[in-house]
Amino acid sequence: MSGYQMDDKSSVVEPSKPRLLEILGPGLVTGASDDDPSGIATYSQAGAQFGYLASWTLVFTYPLMVAVQMISARIGRTTGRGLAGSMAKCYPRWVGVSVTVPLLVANVINLGADLGAMGDAAHLLLNGNSLVYVAAFGVICILLQLLLKYKRYVAVLKWLSLALLSYIATLFVVHVDWSTFSRGLLMPTFKADPNYWSMIVAIFGTTISPYLFFWQASQEAEDLKEKPREQPLVDHPREAEKANTRITLDTVIGMAASNIVALAIITTTAATLNKAGSTNIESSVDAAKAIEPLAGPFAKIIFATGIIGTGLLAVPVLAGSAAYAVGEAARWKVGLSREPSEAKAFYTTVGLATIVGMLLNFTPIAPMKALFWSAVINGVVAVPVMVILMLIASNRDVMQQFVIGKGLSAVGWTSCLAMFAAVIGMAVTAFF
Repeated sequence: MSGYQMDDKSSVVEPSKPRLLEILGPGLVTGASDDDPSGIATYSQAGAQFGYLASWTLVFTYPLMVAVQMISARIGRTTGRGLAGSMAKCYPRWVGVSVTVPLLVANVINLGADLGAMGDAAHLLLNGNSLVYVAAFGVICILLQLLLKYKRYVAVLKWLSLALLSYIATLFVVHVDWSTFSRGLLMPTFKADPNYWSMIVAIFGTTISPYLFFWQASQEAEDLKEKPREQPLVDHPREAEKANTRITLDTVIGMAASNIVALAIITTTAATLNKAGSTNIESSVDAAKAIEPLAGPFAKIIFATGIIGTGLLAVPVLAGSAAYAVGEAARWKVGLSREPSEAKAFYTTVGLATIVGMLLNFTPIAPMKALFWSAVINGVVAVPVMVILMLIASNRDVMQQFVIGKGLSAVGWTSCLAMFAAVIGMAVTAFF
């Protein structure tokens, strides 16, 4: 009888435990990695060059990025495969190659620029040789993925997401013109200026970025391997309601965190650099350096620290998403939950992507320009990837009864059109 009572008591106590950190997983990590040093540079340049004018893009992109990331997650959870794996099931090999090759190139450029930004930030805080820091950060990111067990690795990524709080903290040490801020946030501004449209595409490419689609879908599939009681929804449809509720909450919170932090960065640099007439950021730490005389050394320190923290989160995500995409397209054994000896080609791709990105910093390419243009490349590459994503999510042969509904489909296709319009706007204004 006492044994029965103990079991009954445990069954009552268990649901009362806080479960938010368990619910927040791929969506939180994806949203946090979205504010990588590339994103920080893009948002800083937007605030410095255009003040509060570009703030509206973060309100506009929020429902779009939530929809696209939610669709990506549902594909992974429903099929038990990543996005590239689903592509391989639906389309000829050349389709997968045409998507994964530019994704790999963009990721390596983005990854290298992120490492460069981290090295410069470490130099700003500690002095020393920035290239030595670049190499050290690259090695750390490779070892994170090689040596940590999957559950511990995911836990580390969640804790690293706290680095984003540093940018919200800067708002408490700068003077914001809230009236101008509100107009920029709520009233979209359009300018016949190619630089402005390049910035809009860069912001879109940073907030709605292809590597995020691949990462979140793959992590949903990875989580199934770590939870034997859970299976792909096509095999166990009874789990659908619970799984989709979790995905929705995880994605909504993760993307909200991402855009709130992005807005904090634009607002900080608009209130300081733009107001002071410093409209051009030439290096990855120019924003932090320029903020110091305007907002004090504390702002510089937390800005630079945020670059390092978010970089340690984003670099493994960039390398990992590239490896997932290439590996699934090539039908390798993939997954961070596998031992390196089980998935040698996958882990080799992770290592090579990080090493090549690291080596880019030993070339004369300006890190800030690489950061900005990697975001623009992501904006352009995102269009065909998003179209394929939507087609897969609407394909009954793949998703069976779990094809996305009309509402989510409408927002997803709106995301595709918005990204396409931004790219066309940049091309047209540049031509004329």
